[in-house]
Amino acid sequence: MGELFGLLGHPVSHSMSPLMHNDAFNHLELPYYYQAFDVAPNDLAQAVNGLRVLNVKGFNVTIPHKVAIMDLLDEIDDEAVAIGAVNTVVNEGGKLKGYNTDGQGYVESLIPKLAKPLSEQKVLVVGAGGAARAIFVSLAKRGVAQLDITNRTEQKAESIVNSCPYSTISNVKSIQKAEVTVNEYDVLIQTTAVGMSPDVKQMPMALDNLESGKIVSDIIYNPIQTAWLQTAEAKGSMILNGIGMFVGQGALSFEKWTGLKPDKARMEEIVKVQLGG
Repeated sequence: MGELFGLLGHPVSHSMSPLMHNDAFNHLELPYYYQAFDVAPNDLAQAVNGLRVLNVKGFNVTIPHKVAIMDLLDEIDDEAVAIGAVNTVVNEGGKLKGYNTDGQGYVESLIPKLAKPLSEQKVLVVGAGGAARAIFVSLAKRGVAQLDITNRTEQKAESIVNSCPYSTISNVKSIQKAEVTVNEYDVLIQTTAVGMSPDVKQMPMALDNLESGKIVSDIIYNPIQTAWLQTAEAKGSMILNGIGMFVGQGALSFEKWTGLKPDKARMEEIVKVQLGG
């Protein structure tokens, strides 16, 4: 079997990561195997110790462990510290180092859609949860021109702006103000669970005022095209679903573990098939 890699989460039965990574290992003829481990919160420390003993070369971390894992690692990458969560762990000579590839994975899925560099883009992030923080930090680090955020609870959005260590022009807006000023932005990024199956008709904010020519993104991938994206596309916007972020973060994890770049188009096709798309 060679080296073992894995996923720590609770639950993990729904995860597409094992299929995606094991196919990538096989495609590159690597004798590795990726296994999902369902680990309850109270068992996380013991599970990490077990992976240390087995000298596992790397693993992913998902809900609900992305924050708790940080106290169990030997070192944490600066961007992961800024985000406040870890989703990728690499065994570097016996030391476990944590990274966060969520934000960068999203940014890498966005860049091919852009007609202008990030340094000329005005972006609105919708939501203020963990995914919003990862995307906000990663965009700020990469020098986006303006990075505003809207959320129903504005204090949570303010916390993300105030804690970000990377300098950027940022404003916190109410949902109502964001709906009115939506055309100030080149890119809109929806990071909440609103619109996810089974509540597929819901939207996090209205797009009544949206003009054509924008890039409108949603990190949800089930359904593949949310009501938010359907509405934006009907108004003439380019849309981006959550598959790119999911594949992007996984591909970056794979590269950190192996030093090799996986075939992201192949990974994306596997995910689409699993989702019935």
